[in-house]
Amino acid sequence: MTGRRTFVAAAVAAAIAGFGGNALAQVKWDMPTPYPDTNFHTKNIRQFADEVAKGTGGKLQITVHPANSLVKMAEMKRAVQTGQVPIAEVLMSVLANEAAVFGFESVPFLAPTTAKQVRLWEAARPAIQKRLEAQGMMLLYSVAWPPSGIHAKKEINSLADLKGVKIRAFNPATMRFGELAGATPINVLAPEVAQAFATGIIDAQINSSAGAVDTQTFDFTKFTYDAQVIAPQNMVFANKAAWAKLDAATQKVVLDAAAAAEKRGWEIRETENKRNLDILASRGVKVQPPSPKLAAEFVEIGKKMATEWAQRAGAEGEAILKAVGN
Repeated sequence: MTGRRTFVAAAVAAAIAGFGGNALAQVKWDMPTPYPDTNFHTKNIRQFADEVAKGTGGKLQITVHPANSLVKMAEMKRAVQTGQVPIAEVLMSVLANEAAVFGFESVPFLAPTTAKQVRLWEAARPAIQKRLEAQGMMLLYSVAWPPSGIHAKKEINSLADLKGVKIRAFNPATMRFGELAGATPINVLAPEVAQAFATGIIDAQINSSAGAVDTQTFDFTKFTYDAQVIAPQNMVFANKAAWAKLDAATQKVVLDAAAAAEKRGWEIRETENKRNLDILASRGVKVQPPSPKLAAEFVEIGKKMATEWAQRAGAEGEAILKAVGN
């Protein structure tokens, strides 16, 4: 009997030790993201997190906190850099005041087609990676939004129609674009857009079709001008110290999942753009290209902003513009 009790005790101790070892081996990462669960970026991130969990056998669990619910987007980069959170998603161009290179994707009309947007990202990626690495972070992947348009309460056929219009902007480039267009740009976070429209803080917004649907722009506007202004990019990035604590096999799974998420995200954005433009139209919004006069005036603004950005971005900016063919 004594021998059996000893055996049982040893078995229980071994089970507890094994359970404890597995618990210690499991890593949990909290991941703040800026956009709601309905957004294609967030859906893509959730699939990325699922693939990481499955590929690591549950060793690394990434919990997604959407819609600025854990950390506000303006604070996300700092939160990752200081180790407050190990991973996050951010709209790159909100960091342009820190370093102009982060605004490479917000030079209006620089890359009006998907092929040019891909070439632009390939040219900018090394500079973004280098800057993050120097600050103790690493890039995992980046996906562009569908091109931004102008969503307005009133008809806009030329810059004269934009004069004094209170237009929602979301990064330094769209603020500058609003100024040059003669509008009154107002920085409004995505979750606050509907309220800003409802309370008269804004009369229009610069946003992608996906962002317009997310923010229920169709409840407040009658016109969408598919002007292909910019195609902003989100990036998913991690804290290098947290990354270094992962074993090599886990790191490989994360990198593979990140590569798959980037490829998938760029493909999804194409179908998302058409789907969301159709949603806007179905809700009574008139979706159309800008008039020839407005398009020509926008091009001139784009040229001016490209020159300004290249001056701020220096050699990095010049190299990126050259690679894209501008």
